[in-house]
Amino acid sequence: MPDLAGPRSLRQLLYAVQTLSTDLELPNMLRRITQAAVDLVDARYGALGVLDERRERLAEFITVGIDDDLQRKIGNLPEGHGILGLLIRDAKPLRLPDLNEHPDSYGFPPGHPPMTSFLGVPIRVRDDVFGNLYLTDKRSAEVFSDIDEELVVGLAGAAGVAIENARLSGRVRELALVEDRERIARDLHDTVIQRLFATGMSLQSSVLLVRTDPATASDRIERAVDDLDTTIKEIRTAIFALEQPVKRGQGLRAEVLSVAHDAAPALGFEPRLMLDGPIDSAVQGDTAAAVVATLREALSNIGKHANATVVDVELSVADDLLLQVRDNGRGIPEPPPDVGKGLGNMLARAEQLGGTASIGRSPAGGTIVTWRVPLTR
Repeated sequence: MPDLAGPRSLRQLLYAVQTLSTDLELPNMLRRITQAAVDLVDARYGALGVLDERRERLAEFITVGIDDDLQRKIGNLPEGHGILGLLIRDAKPLRLPDLNEHPDSYGFPPGHPPMTSFLGVPIRVRDDVFGNLYLTDKRSAEVFSDIDEELVVGLAGAAGVAIENARLSGRVRELALVEDRERIARDLHDTVIQRLFATGMSLQSSVLLVRTDPATASDRIERAVDDLDTTIKEIRTAIFALEQPVKRGQGLRAEVLSVAHDAAPALGFEPRLMLDGPIDSAVQGDTAAAVVATLREALSNIGKHANATVVDVELSVADDLLLQVRDNGRGIPEPPPDVGKGLGNMLARAEQLGGTASIGRSPAGGTIVTWRVPLTR
């Protein structure tokens, strides 16, 4: 029976396992796993080889202890020959006092540092071998011990769970991105494309009126220009939504996208957004925080009371900042009720910034919240 790991070694293992969950980006996680294994058993060099889909060779090779200059001298990364291939063919821990004396030793390419003691452990994700941890040259002893092997096996088990979690997280993000793209495509078709078609028809009919009724033609052309301006704003908003994943703390545009995304469960759908002007550069600090809080409160009220099927959010920046939230719900009663806590908060935020806020019935039905503040006080 091998000796059991002592308290210090177990604490090191626990710390190493805890570090695996600090970042769900798989490339970062693989490097942390490799570094954790090196630190855990005091190895000079460490590597994590990721198997290809056929589980026959190494598709990736993450190293610790070899800098970029040395890596360039070594050349191509290993593919799984020699000792490295033993773990690919037979996925179980392998510990050697001197890997150079093993009959399957493949040797090292020119420029490769000499290595002697060796410890290899497979990493399994569910029932499949994901890759292998390779550790060489224990600093504090001539060879790796039974305890070292136990510790790395334990780390590899935790690494398998962490890798699966990272993979699942990545798939969820991909699914969310696909859903966002499909939603944006529907919005483009339902609003932008239809408006462009209608504007084109209006301009076409205006051509016939230029000679017979110039005033009517001029009016139609002006409305068409306004429609095109609105369409351009919607296209810019859609492009930004495609390019910008939902992240917090990345500017006001991203914060507004995040608030709209968070409101979807309560509303039953995501609001339609139209963002225009230098929002990120012109709106910061307290004003940006007030916009986010006001939008969140407005969407929350709609989700609780309006029974709406469509919500439009417009945020524009020019001489001042204008936030409008419109829905097609049941609308507020007539006459309007006394100012409640929700609207009171909106008014208070606007007044603190030298602006105004109001709520009323939308001409098209439903409710419209208008929140306007100056950008310079």
